[in-house]
Amino acid sequence: MTWTFVQDERLGIPLPHLDKEWEEYSDQERSDILLRWEEIRGTIPDQIKRLEKIIIRKQNQLNVEDNFKLSCELNSEIAELAGTINELHLWFRVNQDVSASAAHH
Repeated sequence: MTWTFVQDERLGIPLPHLDKEWEEYSDQERSDILLRWEEIRGTIPDQIKRLEKIIIRKQNQLNVEDNFKLSCELNSEIAELAGTINELHLWFRVNQDVSASAAHH
């Protein structure tokens, strides 16, 4: 198989790993890839909600934290989680682009 999905630990979802250009895959392979991606894509909103809950918990900790060093660490962790959420939003939109691309070929 010249494609697979590899777990991304930071994002918490498997991401596509394609060994060829999209156009080089057969219609059946594209269909299989899109089907698998659609299953994964469906889990992204839950993953985002899970990360948002962690951010809220850390923001609540930050609100009562008097230690400057710990406040900086919490701020950094919140920023990292927010970046992860932004990246998940981008991956969530990938399917629209791939499907549109596949429809034109």
